[in-house]
Amino acid sequence: MPAGVTKSTEAEKTRIMLGLLESVERGGGQSQRRLASELGVALGLVNAYLKRCINKGLVKVAGAPARRYAYYLTPHGFAEKSRLTVEYLSYSFSLFRRAKQDYSAVLGTARARGFLRLALLGVSDLAEIAVICALDGGITITAVVDPRSELQRFAGAPVTKALDDVSVPYDAVLVTDIQDTRATIAAAVARLGADRVLVPALLGARAAKQDGDAA
Repeated sequence: MPAGVTKSTEAEKTRIMLGLLESVERGGGQSQRRLASELGVALGLVNAYLKRCINKGLVKVAGAPARRYAYYLTPHGFAEKSRLTVEYLSYSFSLFRRAKQDYSAVLGTARARGFLRLALLGVSDLAEIAVICALDGGITITAVVDPRSELQRFAGAPVTKALDDVSVPYDAVLVTDIQDTRATIAAAVARLGADRVLVPALLGARAAKQDGDAA
């Protein structure tokens, strides 16, 4: 697997873990649903990460009124949050540099084809980078599609669960999903045709690797 793809996956895992620890530190009485909304991930994923944090001794849980639970960082949790902050900054710098290059290139292709209004497929750090590149290139992001996200809006654009729910016209879609890249690309191609599905190099390599694993 290309280094850029591996780093993007690890960066997303680090982002979720770091965001979870930061959210617990800010307000331990938050519900898992609210944590999921803050992090832009599925509720089940938050539950899995919380269990992992508790098992590792990073977070402890205590009963709270109205059958809710309160989460607290342990001293080990504080130390891990600091370590993850440094790790994520390192990942982010490398990912940003590679992803910005790839998204700038694919958006240049979009402009050449007359695709000036795009929908993003996937809420992620890559989506944030794609939005930045789109702004630089005079391209409008009309919507973000992600069946796992509980967000209402992302980077100023409405978030929907499916392409059929997008109400604002778009010329093509740009893939930013790093959790299930192959399936996202396949579904988009089946729905729109390959010509209207734009995939940056690092995610194209990721999808190819997933196809190889499935073979």
